Amino acid sequence: MKSLVMGCLLLAFCVACSHTYKKQDSFAALTQLVDSAKHDRKEPKQHDIVLPLERMEADELFDDFVFNYAFDKTLQKQRTAFPLPYNKDGHVTQIAENTWKHDSLFAGGNLYTLLFDREKDMDIVGDTALSSVQVEWIFLKTQELKRYYFSRTKGIWMLDSITLHKMHNAESDFLPFYARFVSDSIYQRKHVCSPLSFITIDPDDDFSILETTLDVEQWFAFRPQMPADRLSNICYGQKNDAGSTTKIIKVNGIGNGYSNVLYFRKTYGKWELYKYEDTSI
Repeated sequence: MKSLVMGCLLLAFCVACSHTYKKQDSFAALTQLVDSAKHDRKEPKQHDIVLPLERMEADELFDDFVFNYAFDKTLQKQRTAFPLPYNKDGHVTQIAENTWKHDSLFAGGNLYTLLFDREKDMDIVGDTALSSVQVEWIFLKTQELKRYYFSRTKGIWMLDSITLHKMHNAESDFLPFYARFVSDSIYQRKHVCSPLSFITIDPDDDFSILETTLDVEQWFAFRPQMPADRLSNICYGQKNDAGSTTKIIKVNGIGNGYSNVLYFRKTYGKWELYKYEDTSI
């Protein structure tokens, strides 16, 4: 009888020990899993932290924004919608942030140009209510147009996409004329009105405008710097109609007070420069 009791007690002890051992194993496994998770968890890297975009004072006027965007590498990445759609002649790809190269737009030079069809359209430049603007490079030799699409949402300007394509003949009607006009002085001479209307600052009074005329020889003496390889343009919403018989090229200096306006018109199928404005300071 004692032997039977002792056997039962021994069996109960073994079962209890076995049950306790399994509980300890389960808890140890869970502890190890938690420790492992803590050990494997990586702290977020600085470049993984996406801070909310903040509106800045330069967002009020697109010109202020675009110059900041062109000069500031950090701001440019923050204000570009990556992955950025890039459409080249109908083939669409995407540009990742880590492959993006800083683009100074037209701010890399000492001047930039704006194109208009009508004088009254020039007033749109200072419009603070704009929500969509395109910056363009017009390549005269290759007849290509590169366009950057910017939009403003909740007061913040962003670059949304870029396109590059060949220009159609109708779209570039004025451009072949201009390309030859600036590169061929004999051709240029034949396409300058004489007398040429000339507007400038009165040399005797910086606050007065002088309106006079120039003959062709005087034009060659006073003519401004005119881009020959490419033109920049900012489309604020003004019309650039291929069928327009008037074209205006405004040449602005960057930080140097340079300001010239060239007025062209098409008469009897022939483009000509009929007015020139120099208000540089």
